[in-house]
Amino acid sequence: MDINPSQLIIIEITEYENKLFLLDKIPYSAGVELYEKYKTQVDIEFPTYTTREHWKLKAKGWVGYIPVTPELHLKINPKVPIQNLFGMLEYAYNLKSFRFLEGWMDCESLEDFYNNLAYILAQKVLERYRKGLYRTYLPKTQQLSYVRGRLDVQQIIQKPWNVKLKCNYEEHTADVKENQILAWTLYIIGRSSLCSERVSPKVRKAYHDLQGLVTLQPCSAEDCIARQYNRLNPDYQILHNLCRFFLENSSPSHEKENHKTLPFLVDMAHLYELFVAEWLKKSTPQGYFFKQQHPIEISQNRHFSIDILLCDATGKTIAVLDTKYKAPERAENTDIHQMISYANTTKCKQAFLIYPKDLTQPLDIISDQIRVRSLTFSLDDNLDRAGQTFLKNLFLLIPQNSHQ
Repeated sequence: MDINPSQLIIIEITEYENKLFLLDKIPYSAGVELYEKYKTQVDIEFPTYTTREHWKLKAKGWVGYIPVTPELHLKINPKVPIQNLFGMLEYAYNLKSFRFLEGWMDCESLEDFYNNLAYILAQKVLERYRKGLYRTYLPKTQQLSYVRGRLDVQQIIQKPWNVKLKCNYEEHTADVKENQILAWTLYIIGRSSLCSERVSPKVRKAYHDLQGLVTLQPCSAEDCIARQYNRLNPDYQILHNLCRFFLENSSPSHEKENHKTLPFLVDMAHLYELFVAEWLKKSTPQGYFFKQQHPIEISQNRHFSIDILLCDATGKTIAVLDTKYKAPERAENTDIHQMISYANTTKCKQAFLIYPKDLTQPLDIISDQIRVRSLTFSLDDNLDRAGQTFLKNLFLLIPQNSHQ
């Protein structure tokens, strides 16, 4: 069912801030939908005497756009300055080095940014389609009336009456994972409620061009990571980086039965973790390197990943670092114990919790000869300047003999 734009109500909140809405602003059914489907992203209190008969909403570290019902959409704005949010997304999804976003950064909202990225992806898919999609040879077995590739002689002996020949051959096809990722991403974008009148036709055209050659298969953000590229498809790397952004932040956590639009939600804690790790990898001082999402296996069925390891040139771990997208007055005990465990596992003595804002009570404790401290990688100022300040403070706190 199409909704007249004049009938659509868009309510706005800002992450981590409580906001009250009048009783008649949110239909009861929409409140139930929001509570049932999006309790991970949004705290919602129904109108009661204690809320003075108002709805009370609070976003829990997510920003983006939720089509709660066809008539009511919820927009969650970031606390981070919008330009810095774009900067974080560029670094986190390895878009910055391609420099194609220059001139697009006059966006005023996350929806603008989404639209611009969708337009760029669709445009680049269309360009690649005109040049020819990437193809490769895939093994295939089929019953044919003619000989192609290798015959299955065993089957001919066993079933001589069968006029169809079982052939094993290789088919040169565009219906491969590299292109299936593009098709699925364009499908997801097309189902979002964010594409403007300028962008929607471009996305539809790119998707329809792929349809005849590529099977629509569900793909995940993980499918876009660490893919192998060759001289025939180097341009697919940026396409898959763009797809990862959309799939990681647009994939539905549940299907909608009463309408087809999908939410666009950015998990700010995950984004902060990706951003800090990617920024550090690109800004590592000489003689050191950073490892991201380092896997640790405790036992056969227990394992975890450490956000970031700082290592020296020999590969020795100098410090463990973990990002926390929150601004408490002081570090939580569970986070401290986690860092001590990480440090013990990697046999290093320095551990750091990284926050986007200075803690009211900075952390500096020693437990079992492991020193755990808090550091700030701010999102309020210029990101590169904030990163350089973070690096300077980090290396000032690491003993010079820790890597000798």
